[in-house]
Amino acid sequence: MFLTRHLTEIGPRWAADGVFLPPAFELGLLLELDADAGQAAVATLSTGEAATGPVLAPIEPMQEVWASGVTYLRSRDARQAESETGDIYARVYLADRPELFMKASGWRVRGPEDPIRVRPDSSWSVPEPEVTLVINRHGEIVGYCAGNDVSSRSIEGANPLYLPQAKVYDGSCALGPGILLMGPDEMRSLPVSLEIDRDGAQVFAGETSTAQMKRKFGDLVAYLCLELDFPQGVFLMTGTGIVPPDEFDLSSGDIVRVTVGELVLVNGVA
Repeated sequence: MFLTRHLTEIGPRWAADGVFLPPAFELGLLLELDADAGQAAVATLSTGEAATGPVLAPIEPMQEVWASGVTYLRSRDARQAESETGDIYARVYLADRPELFMKASGWRVRGPEDPIRVRPDSSWSVPEPEVTLVINRHGEIVGYCAGNDVSSRSIEGANPLYLPQAKVYDGSCALGPGILLMGPDEMRSLPVSLEIDRDGAQVFAGETSTAQMKRKFGDLVAYLCLELDFPQGVFLMTGTGIVPPDEFDLSSGDIVRVTVGELVLVNGVA
């Protein structure tokens, strides 16, 4: 089942498989239920009305997006190379405890076709394509969407304590185009790709698979939920295995295409 959120005359409205759900439906209510009960409930709520209107980010304002880092070998190598204290990334990569940080509140998240940004005080910025898990209040993975964790490599590289400034700012988080409901066992080998166009020509393309991750989704979720409650669910970006070359810097006017499984998220850079 595929959930999308649309802008309508009466405000944002959710749809399942292209058909509107009742106006009162909220993702937070779905994520209060356990996985099986939630999907069964959605299946009974179709209105029969075809969904229309621009597609919004598939998240509600009060929900949170968290992120994990150094979950792929390629990410570890890139962050070691950019950092003046690179050994800490090798240690995180090998440690039992993952790197976790809050990325955005729901109201800050950009959706499909919305502009993402690079910080003007950053000299080296990149998009990061990531499988973004959707997790209910019980800590169960109920689906995923495509995510773009836009980041400043120059700011983080200067000092790891600058991570919040490198990762968290207006236009640094995009999700979409919707939520594909499924269990974690179906996500073990999801293909992930990144394409960047500039002035009508492709300037970067790369691909990987969740099969290349060092960490399991369930382990990341367990650490995230260890000492935090999420009554209306939470989104978790799971790290990137695709890093453009060191000479690449994301620029205004670029078009970024993130593909995760069958989901495609496209954003221009403001």
